[in-house]
Amino acid sequence: MQSTMQDVPLTLSRILAHGATVHGRAQVTTWTGEGRPDRRSFAEIGARAAQLAHALRDLGVEAGEPTGTLMWNNAEHMEAYFAIPCMGAVLHTLNLRLAPEQLVWIVNHAADRVVLVNGSLLPLLAPLLPRMETVEHLVVVGPGDTSLLAGCRPAVHDYETLLAGRPTTYDWPELDERHPAAMCYTSGTTGDPKGVVYSHRSIYLHSMQVNMAESFGLTSRDTSLPIVPMFHVLAWGLPHAAFLAGIGLLLTDRFLQPAAIAEMIETERPTHAAAVPTIWQGLLGELAARERDISSLRAVVIGGSACPPSLMRDFEERHGVTVVQAWGMTETSPLGSIAHPPATVTDPDEAWPYRITQGRFPASVEARLIGPDGDVLPWDGESAGELEVRGPWIAGAYHGGAGAEPVRPDDKFRDGWLRTGDVGTITPDGYLTLTDRAKDVIKSGGEWISSVELENHLMAHPEVAEAAVVAVPDDKWGERPLATVVLRPGATAGFAELREFLALRVARWQLPERWSLLESVPKTSVGKFDKKVLRKRYADGELAVETL
Repeated sequence: MQSTMQDVPLTLSRILAHGATVHGRAQVTTWTGEGRPDRRSFAEIGARAAQLAHALRDLGVEAGEPTGTLMWNNAEHMEAYFAIPCMGAVLHTLNLRLAPEQLVWIVNHAADRVVLVNGSLLPLLAPLLPRMETVEHLVVVGPGDTSLLAGCRPAVHDYETLLAGRPTTYDWPELDERHPAAMCYTSGTTGDPKGVVYSHRSIYLHSMQVNMAESFGLTSRDTSLPIVPMFHVLAWGLPHAAFLAGIGLLLTDRFLQPAAIAEMIETERPTHAAAVPTIWQGLLGELAARERDISSLRAVVIGGSACPPSLMRDFEERHGVTVVQAWGMTETSPLGSIAHPPATVTDPDEAWPYRITQGRFPASVEARLIGPDGDVLPWDGESAGELEVRGPWIAGAYHGGAGAEPVRPDDKFRDGWLRTGDVGTITPDGYLTLTDRAKDVIKSGGEWISSVELENHLMAHPEVAEAAVVAVPDDKWGERPLATVVLRPGATAGFAELREFLALRVARWQLPERWSLLESVPKTSVGKFDKKVLRKRYADGELAVETL
């Protein structure tokens, strides 16, 4: 016997067509900071996406080819979100918070020929263009100082001029659902950043899961405020999920300050929002200083790093907003788990032990814990191991084949499973609690910082003999790096000098504020830096720490 069901590919062009017709009157609202937000219906987004696709085709963009976007959260970025993958190319969102060297490396590694850039970001991009070897066309979106591009090698185009007069429909190709649709790079916590390429199928299925009641549970009655950047794991799937369900979108553009966020919530009345904990900590401070009406929010999703329970309680007790914690990675699209308490738990006090975990896995995400000896551990809430996951929206390799080579102890992929690098426990009913990390990366404000990268740069300083960097708790950012250094005999370099030395090599937000001078870095029996000793010495107050 054979199935009698139709075989219709799960492609983003179908999500676009559905949103632009069935939910055509739903709106994408972009905050402008001028009291007059830009409003476009889903139908208008669909028409302009078609115009953009015609323009990109005329620039020579071909199927399977990446096209970069260095953009804020705005309506034009939404148009690119659909135009590029629906025409068969690959949306490549560029993380504007990366160090310049990493941004250059990513563009060259992906071989972007066309880059869309917001005009306000030209001061960031223009100095890097001479080293972006593959870029042939630059499309400038919105106002900006285009004089910065004088004499640049790529051809420069104005976004609105490029779209003007082009057809508002496009004959979207019937793609295989496993065709690449979008790509994001990890932040390069160990070595160079690594590209994760999402398929049409994976994005479609992930979007459906985002909208399920056990996940975000949004409908056409909602308006979502994704403060999480559209370059960060596709804004956690919210743009595509919105077009599936007719969810209104309120986009921040470049206005990410607490006062601006409070104003847009009060003015536009979103029912849902999503961001990393530091955003919500800043908003709490703004609300404490100035009374604002955020009563429209029924729930906010926090991911990127663990949410302090005190932050969750403050939002609920002071403002009546429910905070939901979620876990995920670039490699998981990112929805990996979400912390809703069981339906049988109705007492709010009894719900807290569930809500402060990383939550339960959705049906399509399989998970297992691997012990130090490689054994699969039980879900008993006590056995701690490295979390591994697999599923239809989980990466199985990196762009360019990284991770697909023969298995080594530190490989990211093993036997069809993604090794997350996180260590934790899982209860019998599937609640994940992360307790540590398999590698000494630092999770600060929802972004990863590589301790090894900071150490290597510090030890490149001529007066530094050894350097070890560890994560230490921070009230605002969750974790921040503590840099411990051993100077060479006769050296006089101070911490301020070392910090400025680092500033030339990494993004400024990664620079340590806490510094300590050591006679020697503690080491394990095999000569490795013993970072657990450093963390304990810091916690016990045994280190003399200077804060810059």
